Amino acid sequence: MKLSKVYRDYLHRFSNKTLFMQGDIACAYGALYGGCNFLAGYPITPASEIGEQLALELPKIGGYAIQMEDEIASIAAVIGAVWSGARAMTATSGPGFSLMQENIGYAIMTETPCVIVNVQRSGPSTGQATKPAQGDVMQARWGTHGDHEIIALSPSSVQECLQLTIECFNLAETYRHPVILLMDGEVGHMREKIVMPDPDKIELTGRRLAKPGELMFGGQLIPPMTEFGAGSFVHVTGSTHKDNGMRDVETQKVHDKLIRRMYEKIDKNRDKLIRVEKDYMEEAKVAVVSYGATARPAKGAVIQARKEGKRIDFLRLIGIWPFLCRVWRRNSS
Repeated sequence: MKLSKVYRDYLHRFSNKTLFMQGDIACAYGALYGGCNFLAGYPITPASEIGEQLALELPKIGGYAIQMEDEIASIAAVIGAVWSGARAMTATSGPGFSLMQENIGYAIMTETPCVIVNVQRSGPSTGQATKPAQGDVMQARWGTHGDHEIIALSPSSVQECLQLTIECFNLAETYRHPVILLMDGEVGHMREKIVMPDPDKIELTGRRLAKPGELMFGGQLIPPMTEFGAGSFVHVTGSTHKDNGMRDVETQKVHDKLIRRMYEKIDKNRDKLIRVEKDYMEEAKVAVVSYGATARPAKGAVIQARKEGKRIDFLRLIGIWPFLCRVWRRNSS
C-alpha cells in the first residue's frame, strides 16, 4: 500500500533532502510518512514537540490533532479513532505513559492497531522533566495487567526516530496490536543530520478489513477488523469475549483461547520482530549490550577498547520487546 496522493504531494518537498532536525520533529514526520491522520495527546516534556509539529502539519493534509484533557483521554481518543478508520497515535513521557496503562491494556484486548510514543524522562513521579532516562522499559512490557505481549522499538538516532515511527505504524497494522516507540529524552531533543525519504517509495501495511462472514476476534491467528460506519455490526469490549466479539466472562475455555491467541500472534512471530545491530569479533568473551541514546557512547567505548587490543562484541537492541530470549548466535540473520 502506498501513501495517499495528498500525503505524497505534501511530503515531496522533503524528498531525499538532508536536513538538520530534532528527534521529536523527526518522529512527527515519521508519523506522516507512516500515514498517520490522527493524533490525540497532552503536552509533556520532553515529548511535546511531537504533538506540536503534528498539530501544525496534520490539518494541512486532512488529518486531525487534538489536545485532550489528560493522557487517559488521549489514548482513549486514539482507540476510538482507529475503530473509526484512522491511523492514530499519541505521544507522551513517563507520567503520561503511567496514566495510559489501563487503556493500553484495553487496546491489547480489543486488538486495536495504534502507536504510542514514550519519550522517556527521569522519575519517579514528576522527577526531572528535562533529564533523559530509559526507566520505562519494564513498564512498557508489564505496565498493564494480565497476560499479554507487546511490541516496542527504540531509536538511537534522529534518523531512526523517523524510520522506526513508520515501522511502528506498519507493525501495528500487521499484528493488529498497539506498538510502542520507546524514545528517550536525549534522542528526542537531540539535533543531527537526517535524510528524508522519497514518499513515493514508502510502503505501508494497510488495514485488513473483514469480509462478510469473517470473525473479527478469532478464527485465525490475526483476524481482520472492521470500522465503525462501514455497515458491520461488531461488539468491541475489554472483557473476555468470543470469536464474534460477544462478551463471555464466565467460560474458562473462552478466556484461555482468546488470551493464548493474542499472545501467540506476537510470540510466534518473534523472529520477525527482533531487530538488532550486531558488531561481533572472533574469540570475544565479553559483550556490551545497549539500546537507545546510551548505545552511542557504549559503541564508542567498545571501539576504544578494541583499539587497545580488547576483543569485545557489541549488540544494540532496536526491538526491545519481544525480548531476545534466546542466545543470538554470530551467524544469526
